[in-house]
Amino acid sequence: MSHQIISPLPGIFYRKPGPGKDPYVNEGDTVSAGQTIGLVEIMKQFSEVRAEFDGVLESFEIEDFGVVNPGDVIAVTS
Repeated sequence: MSHQIISPLPGIFYRKPGPGKDPYVNEGDTVSAGQTIGLVEIMKQFSEVRAEFDGVLESFEIEDFGVVNPGDVIAVTS
């Protein structure tokens, strides 16, 4: 069964904690419930985006530095 990770707010999605850093997770990685998979930034405020279920990150639906709106699917896990 797949699960969608949804953006809680509008902004810019980042897969890394900062420039020159490794991504939080990559497609194919195992994720745990509560694990950070990226950040959404709005007006210099950064909010963590977390997996809600244990599973494998199948795909990112938003590119790194992509614009997201509330309710947009950021990633899919199974």
